[in-house]
Amino acid sequence: MPAILTMNLPNTLTLVRIFLVPLLVVVLLTEFAGRQIFGMPKELIGAAIFGVASITDWLDGYLARRRRQVTWLGQVLDPIADKLLTSAAFISLVQLDLAPAWMVALIIGREFAITGLRSLAYTKGITIPASPLGKIKMGSQVTAILLLILGWRPVPWLAPVGSAALWVVLLTAVVSAVDYYRRFVLLLNARVTDVNVARTRKAS
Repeated sequence: MPAILTMNLPNTLTLVRIFLVPLLVVVLLTEFAGRQIFGMPKELIGAAIFGVASITDWLDGYLARRRRQVTWLGQVLDPIADKLLTSAAFISLVQLDLAPAWMVALIIGREFAITGLRSLAYTKGITIPASPLGKIKMGSQVTAILLLILGWRPVPWLAPVGSAALWVVLLTAVVSAVDYYRRFVLLLNARVTDVNVARTRKAS
């Protein structure tokens, strides 16, 4: 089997995160008797599932770097898993009237726009390194989702905190998108300049 397709521990954790997505949706959106699953509030179960999935996001990257198991498969699956997890959680929150649809539409739309831009950069042979803003965005998303789920019933006073955190998510999403686009344009211009210089030297 090619090395790029090796199913190592980091890649397995990424797949676990993907498999947890439908389970999270089922727990959040299904009407259980007494709103409980195995005697526990379903909101706590949902928060636990999302929390575990979010931990795997940090853990798979850490293990891949620590064990030198960074693979092409992992680099492809990891951002897909992140977007599936957060998008499913946000859409579920909209369905439960815990988050405004317009905010979630902007947040998810930003993710698809950046994914498209990343694909375009790849076709141009451009690699755009991760930005601290992207990590802040992901951290704020996880925090806001957990606060909104827990503030649904078990801990009501967390609901307004979660709503405030959602504004932070929106702000970081917009700012990080602008920053990503700016870096894409700079790298693209630099590459075009290098190509033109190479052609000029070859012609001379």
